[in-house]
Amino acid sequence: MQRITIDPITRLEGHGKIEIFLDDNGNVANALLQVPELRGFEQFCVGRLAEEMPLITNRICGVCPEAHHLASVKALDALFGVEPTPAARKLRELLYMTFYVTDHTTHFYALGGPDFIVGPDAPAMERNILGVARKVGLEVAGEVIACRSRNHQIIKTMTGRGIHPVAGLPGGWSRPLTDEERREIADAAEKNVAFALFTLKTFNTIVLQNPVYLELINSDIYLHRTYSMGTVDSANRTSFYDGLVRVVDQEGTELVKYHPSDYMNQIAERVEPWTYLKFPYLKKVGWNGFTDGPESGVYSSTPLSRLNVSDGMATPLAQEEFESFYEAFGSQKTNGRYQPIHHRLATHWARLIELLYAAERMRELAGDPEITSPRVRNIPDPAAFKGVGVGSVEAPRGTLTHHYESDEKGVLRKVNLLVGTTNNYAPMTMSVKRVAEKLLNGGREADEGLLNRVEMAFRLYDPCLSCATHNLPGKMPLRLTIRDSRGEVVQTLKRD
Repeated sequence: MQRITIDPITRLEGHGKIEIFLDDNGNVANALLQVPELRGFEQFCVGRLAEEMPLITNRICGVCPEAHHLASVKALDALFGVEPTPAARKLRELLYMTFYVTDHTTHFYALGGPDFIVGPDAPAMERNILGVARKVGLEVAGEVIACRSRNHQIIKTMTGRGIHPVAGLPGGWSRPLTDEERREIADAAEKNVAFALFTLKTFNTIVLQNPVYLELINSDIYLHRTYSMGTVDSANRTSFYDGLVRVVDQEGTELVKYHPSDYMNQIAERVEPWTYLKFPYLKKVGWNGFTDGPESGVYSSTPLSRLNVSDGMATPLAQEEFESFYEAFGSQKTNGRYQPIHHRLATHWARLIELLYAAERMRELAGDPEITSPRVRNIPDPAAFKGVGVGSVEAPRGTLTHHYESDEKGVLRKVNLLVGTTNNYAPMTMSVKRVAEKLLNGGREADEGLLNRVEMAFRLYDPCLSCATHNLPGKMPLRLTIRDSRGEVVQTLKRD
């Protein structure tokens, strides 16, 4: 049996590799997306004080520390039995919308975008942010840098740090927003809306008006009919910061809608021996292997999934794009809702609609007079202490859940983190195998462009494998090389 290895896989957060196994006829017998790293966050947080968690868990990832920070703070709200003030809730959401703008911008222009803007078959040395800059022009590249710069400055202003925020506290926020800061944020939000509209226009020109790319998006190569998951508000519209988690089936019928604190009754996790990352699935449906369809409990939790579970968007411009998106795929309305789209490359388009929504919502919050209220925290009452708390937000990569249990002194006894990428591990694995089967069967030569199209199957999910790898019983592979003063190997020790 022949084996094709893509190691390392590229343009993602974290580390991983793809193993493709071919039979004697040159057909794909199996394909695995392996995560070889182990970090153990869930375990080494046990024994820490609960209030330290927002500062510890935002170190899980340098790309999305804001998501972990807010999920952690919300878990502490529940654990200490305290509700944040209205101004604090709005400050948290304002920060989160700012973060979303930067994160989705990064993925489109630096991680996923090169496959479309530069081209999936372009030389590997050109499929990067520099190649994108050459293709779209230095002026556009400057706008991308300016977008990230102004929003990171807002994050620094609001949280005390440009990365790994420290502002979130149980019951609220560490400091109020001044009116001068609010005006600066409102100005930045206006620029973000314009930038999001420009990015959607760029996507339309470069991708949707290119017959080759359009055929690729609509083909069955990147197609999977799984359940969809995402958080919605009281009107069943997309929500990133707060709401209920909704799951719909392949036709758009609601399977379940639950409070994040009920996640353990809804989600189970499966372990496979060839990876350190676990595979969540819907308990109500059950595990049926790496298959899609209504009999399989595999679900997706992505920008596309969030649109699929929603009745619409909560801001006007994003709602227009939402309707155009579903109509472009010929989706029909059932009971007032569009039927889900299952073409996975459409996730890139959905991500840009979310970018626009985040910019619009940021503009709304920056214009809210209550956002500058000095009442930014309710101090926890010891009599209200619960000892158990679950917090959830929609991370850019999917539904993020933090679950803490402590003793009466607030020392943690149990920590469970179900992160966005973990939700998507099963469909990512399935997508990699499907693309490999579609493109490699029949003994076709595995050239660089073809293997990049296999990588595109996981890249569309925007995985963060640093976030997703936590704890699995066993030993981490270790190799230690001892050299003398001349640099010559004296001894090699290894543990597999």
